[in-house]
Amino acid sequence: MEYSPTCTFSILPLLVLLFSPWQATSSSILNDFYQCLSVYSNLSSSFSGSFYTPQDSSFSSILESSAQNLRCLTPSVPKPGFIFTPFHEIEIQASIICSKKLKIHLRVRSGGHDYEGLSYVSQIETPFILIDLSKLRSITVDIKDESAWIQAGATIGEVYYRIAEKSRTHGFPAGLCTSLGVGGHITGGAYGPMMRKYGLGADNVVDARLVDVNGRILDRQSMGEDLFWAIRGGGGGSFGIILSWKIKLVSVPAMVTVFTVGRTLEQGATELVHRWQEVSHQIDENLFIRLLFQVVNATSKGARTIQVSFNSLFLGDTQSLLQVMKQSFPELGLEQKDCVEMSWIQSVLYIAGYPSGQSPEILLQGKSTFKNYFKAKSDFVNEPIPEIGLAGLWERLLEEDNPLMIWNPYGGMMSRISESSTPFPHRNGTLFKIQYVATWQDGKKDTEAKHMSWVRKLYDYMAAYVSKFPRAAYVNYRDLDLGMNKKGMSFMQATRWGMRYFKGNFVKLVHVKTKVDANNFFRHEQSIPTLPLLCRRRKGRGC
Repeated sequence: MEYSPTCTFSILPLLVLLFSPWQATSSSILNDFYQCLSVYSNLSSSFSGSFYTPQDSSFSSILESSAQNLRCLTPSVPKPGFIFTPFHEIEIQASIICSKKLKIHLRVRSGGHDYEGLSYVSQIETPFILIDLSKLRSITVDIKDESAWIQAGATIGEVYYRIAEKSRTHGFPAGLCTSLGVGGHITGGAYGPMMRKYGLGADNVVDARLVDVNGRILDRQSMGEDLFWAIRGGGGGSFGIILSWKIKLVSVPAMVTVFTVGRTLEQGATELVHRWQEVSHQIDENLFIRLLFQVVNATSKGARTIQVSFNSLFLGDTQSLLQVMKQSFPELGLEQKDCVEMSWIQSVLYIAGYPSGQSPEILLQGKSTFKNYFKAKSDFVNEPIPEIGLAGLWERLLEEDNPLMIWNPYGGMMSRISESSTPFPHRNGTLFKIQYVATWQDGKKDTEAKHMSWVRKLYDYMAAYVSKFPRAAYVNYRDLDLGMNKKGMSFMQATRWGMRYFKGNFVKLVHVKTKVDANNFFRHEQSIPTLPLLCRRRKGRGC
């Protein structure tokens, strides 16, 4: 099976880049951009502290500050010609206008968690510049209205903290990883441990502010319902630059309950995993039990085995949880000693893997708890995987040095929201989502090749047990193996990956893209394409 390129590049494109006119004239282009920005931003303040070029000593630290995947930071990967960190929204408006005028390709980063680095790396065209939104992180919580305005550069952990700072009985149903930038996180859907109760983060967005291709700031009313629909699950980097979201807060108990119970294969993990598949999507929607699979040392010397951790959040007290488990999943053998009651904000830290006793103030640092060389892939499952299939899965996990696999349950509210209510289509009928992750410790090509090969072979093996026609994938787990746009991309080529992420919603996304960004200014390796000119003349009929 053939796979598309990853964040590693051959030496030839690098040599072309090194001797390109961009390198010879980068200072001139930066100066032109700076002058243009000064004109269109109408600000008297200086920009000198907001630009970083490769010649600056702080360039690498700024580039790497929020980037999660070290695979996309190796020396052979193209770097932006310069990084601009705007302090004001008008600077972002001016950045779009000036990039168009100067014909400079740009990438936009809010949190840097893009699995393939598409928010800060360009494989399809160089030179490019990076607009980093990390300085725009204002959060305004209105408990009376049960809402909050959150700027795109804030992390979801900061959002959680600011909500909890105002109320112990309000929360927001978004990601488990607290360093996710909300600008990109919500554009892909934003799932988390309250999704079975309240749906995705994107399902709980009531307004947004976005800069469009013409440099205008639009809210929900001025952008229209089609564009508002598209940005809540259609993936980032296709329709404009998100400035901020208005989110709807949800109710949480003053005290919630968490637990993590581990079982190895020798302790009956296979049977428990099979049973989990049958009950996790039907269980009380206040209960979220995800599975984390890792390879650990067995009791016998030198042997390795699989350990499955049943990691859970329950929106209620321990006694209520034990009753639910006794009725629906007694096989796990959950006991009171396994359960811990805590506030919702403390559960955020618990699920994210922070050490016990960690203060919630750590969330204000916005730092990633996971930074490594890695390759990830995803699947959705509609029918339980039989035990024989699990046995083959265990064999393949044991082949890898340090594999990680995570299963997240669906059902509850996720089954009651229509596939077409947002671009995120993985709703009724989905039992759970799988994430496969291979990690390694250095940037050597042979090391990377080994681990990339393993995760791809594992993905091939799982084809028999996961969704089909299309084999679905989660857009916030970007995977360039599924296909990628090239310069002069075609709509038909993009359907290869677009249907996997969005199913039937892909066609509507293409129509929205064609309407709001007909010349494809906002583009990347898996951005939504525009309709071919012939299709536009036919108004989409027959295309």
